[in-house]
Amino acid sequence: MRKLAIEELNRISIEEFKAVGKIPVTVILDNVRSLNNIGSIFRTCDAFRIEKLYLCGITACPPHKDIHKTALGATDSVSWEYYEETASIVRKLKSENFLVYSIEQAEGSTGLEKMKLSGERKYALVFGHEVHGVEQSVIDLSDACIEIPQAGTKHSLNVSVSAGIVLWEAFRQLGL
Repeated sequence: MRKLAIEELNRISIEEFKAVGKIPVTVILDNVRSLNNIGSIFRTCDAFRIEKLYLCGITACPPHKDIHKTALGATDSVSWEYYEETASIVRKLKSENFLVYSIEQAEGSTGLEKMKLSGERKYALVFGHEVHGVEQSVIDLSDACIEIPQAGTKHSLNVSVSAGIVLWEAFRQLGL
């Protein structure tokens, strides 16, 4: 095996990215405080061709050097918008027939391995604050909670790691 050079990866330009099809998934960040996590999630949204990213509450918005440090330019390719209250964008998306899934440990949650997505539907995936998770008021508006199974001594994963795992699974199921 030989590691590929950047030129061999055949990456598309930002203009091409904006024009190509996306998977029917939108991401909502509910009060994510770490600028590095925000940047990392931008980059993950680019990698898996997510339709849009909503930044809510205390979640910082570009431009910011610490977001840029981990986004590596994905703030230019990924469509994003800011909402002061997470619940307001959740209600709006639900009115547009999105299924809203909060990524959270909750009573009656569905394990990620049992999540079934259909290309006939639109989805909004909510990721929460690094310590407090998704706000209960947002969970109350959600159609379901998706939980990433874990077998270690810790009770959670970093929000950007969680986003990577869940968005990969969405991309795997919905493809291009």
